[in-house]
Amino acid sequence: MSFKTARLLAKLTQEQVAAALNLSRTTVSMWESGESLPRASMLPALASILGCSIDDLFQDNEQDQIAKGA
Repeated sequence: MSFKTARLLAKLTQEQVAAALNLSRTTVSMWESGESLPRASMLPALASILGCSIDDLFQDNEQDQIAKGA
């Protein structure tokens, strides 16, 4: 699932995720839009907050890249 899907399934806003990680909402928005990715050190906390595995956060992203021929 994507970052946004995981967040929506967890019934959290971008603001709530950002506050839990001590980041700006803009940073979370950039992760969701694909403009940037979270640092590896943030992934365990992010997965915990969203109630998913780290692998789950990248499943759709990898499939999107394959579909685009990247």
